Order: sequence, then structure tokens, then C-alpha cells
Amino acid sequence: MTLPTTRWGPLPPAGTALALPGVLDAEQVQATADTIVAVQRPDGSIPWFEGHHLDPWDHLQAAMGLAVAGRRDEAEAAYAWSRAAQRPDGSYATEYVDGVVTVPATDANFTAYVATAVWHHWRLTGDVAFVEGMWPTVRAALDVVLELQEPAGPVRWSRGAEGDVADEALVTGNASIHLSLRCGVALAAVVGEDVPGWRDAAVRLRRALDHEPHRFADKARFSMDWYYPVLGGALPDAVAAARLDARWDDFVVPGFGARCVDDSPWVTGGETCELVLALDAVGRDDDARRILREIQVLRRDDASYWTGYVYPDQTYWPVEQTTWTAGTVLLAVDAVSRTTPANGLFRGDGLPPLTTDEERP
Repeated sequence: MTLPTTRWGPLPPAGTALALPGVLDAEQVQATADTIVAVQRPDGSIPWFEGHHLDPWDHLQAAMGLAVAGRRDEAEAAYAWSRAAQRPDGSYATEYVDGVVTVPATDANFTAYVATAVWHHWRLTGDVAFVEGMWPTVRAALDVVLELQEPAGPVRWSRGAEGDVADEALVTGNASIHLSLRCGVALAAVVGEDVPGWRDAAVRLRRALDHEPHRFADKARFSMDWYYPVLGGALPDAVAAARLDARWDDFVVPGFGARCVDDSPWVTGGETCELVLALDAVGRDDDARRILREIQVLRRDDASYWTGYVYPDQTYWPVEQTTWTAGTVLLAVDAVSRTTPANGLFRGDGLPPLTTDEERP
């Protein structure tokens, strides 16, 4: 049998157990998925950790991690929570505790991310009924997010409970929203709808990201602003590679992973594994695999993951094991191992570029 191929080679057959030799074996992957399930509440929601709050973005990141580990029922319960928790205008609150809204403001990126998660699940399962069931949620979410878009393209990062809109637009959030818009356009095609306004919005947003940095708040000390524009494969390969090279030494700590900020000796699992996904998007397989192996310094004996590590002090901080860190580890393992049909999410596989230059070399 001939397996489907990408430019990186053949994909494993669907149903292959998620694992990456030299990093995590299949049993270790399942043990990590167990730690996420242990925190998931009966209503499907996934807090950061037991007794803590939930935010809609990290809830979905953990759910996607469950999905690639083969925990489809638990992942779909999480998506059902996202459907049920959506407010009438299409937005989500920024924070929930035990199902109660504790921070009512709307974070644009948190709201948009449901489109990315639904596209991921479609690539994973090919379940049209699932997409059709989630489509109204996706449509309402992206429509309300685009109410915060400026004519020049950037999306302001939040709207308060009283309707006050933040002055700032953020590089990381906007790069993530661009991916969500691309996923939304692709999902529209699955359900047979056309969303030309989303296409135009995505192109304007990407133009601003790539050519008008003055329109965004200066958060250059954060590693996310460095690698996030690479995620999703919207940048030409040479441009993406040059961006990663430019600040590599500022953020990558040999033997440990990636700093969260350039002025603190603190590596974090979420940022490191997202950097792995960015490296994977530009074909730097050796670097991606090595850094993913190094961040296993955060793995506990119970298969959960610390959020971060202060390496001069050999201290784990903060004192928490977050479900979204575990979920991002599993997504990175899937991307590098090419295991599930959804492994190309952050390479942009199957998505329209929706950039000013629609051809990615």
C-alpha cells in the first residue's frame, strides 16, 4: 500500500500509536494524556490544573493534545464545553472557575482559537458531522473577533466587560488569529459556505504582521513574539528561517529548551514546544527533535509537566503542572513524528495561505 505523502515524506497510517523514539514512547504518551484527563471536569472543561482556573485557549490546547493521543471522547467533550460556554455574541470570557465566569473580558485570540481546534479535529477524524455541529460556534467566534480588527489589519487584543476596547494589538495573538482565520476559511469549505470577509481580514492582518511592525505593541522580550509568526507556515521558508536565526541565541538555552523572556534564566514547556512546532514548520527536524528531548527536564515521575524551570537554581517554577503544557508536548510529538493525520496543523497543511503573497515556496 502506498501511504499519502507530504514534502516531508510518507505519513504513518491512521491509528498508529503516538510516540517519538528517543523522546517519549507510546506508554509515556498515554501516561501524559492520563494526567490531562485526571484534571478534566465532568462538563468537559480542562482547567490549568486541579482547582485552578480555565481559559478558553489553553483548554483547547489541552484538548488537541488529548485528541492526538487517541482520547477522542475526552477531546470532543472539551469541544462540547466550548460550544456550550460561548456567549450569545460569539465571544468567550477570559477566565472561568468551576464553570463560573471570573474574568468577563473578551480576549480576541482566546475566542478565535476554537476555529483552529475544530480544523485540527477535522484533519484528525474526517468527521463531517462534528464540523457541522461546531460550525455555528466557529462562525460566531470569528465574526465577533473581527469586530476588533482595525482597518489596517491588526486585531486589538481585548474588549472589556463594559465594551471598552484595548489600545494595543499583539504580535503573538494576531499571528494565532491569522491561523484561526485560515482554519475558519477551510472549515467553511467543508460545510459549503463562503466567507470572503474572513479572507480579506486575514490578508490585511498578515500584511500588517509581516510589513508594518509599528502597528503592534513592543513585546520583543517575549519568545512568543519571535516564533509565533512562523507557526502555520504562512511565511516563505527563507523568511521564516531567517526570523528564527535572528534571535536564536537570545532565547534558546542549550540543554534546557527556550526562555519565555530574553532577560530571565527561565525555560518554559509551552513556549519551548511551540518553538518545536515552528522549527518543524520550516523543516528543521534535527533542532526540533533535540529541543523537544531537552524540555523533558520538565517531566515529572507521574507524567505531568512543570510549567517552567529556573536553570541556574535548578528549581521548578511556578509550582504547578499545567494541562496546556502537557497538551503542547503531545502536539509537538505528533508534529515531529508525523503520526496522526492532523500532524501538519502548525505547518499549515491543507490551509489557504491568506497572505499578500498567496504562494508559499
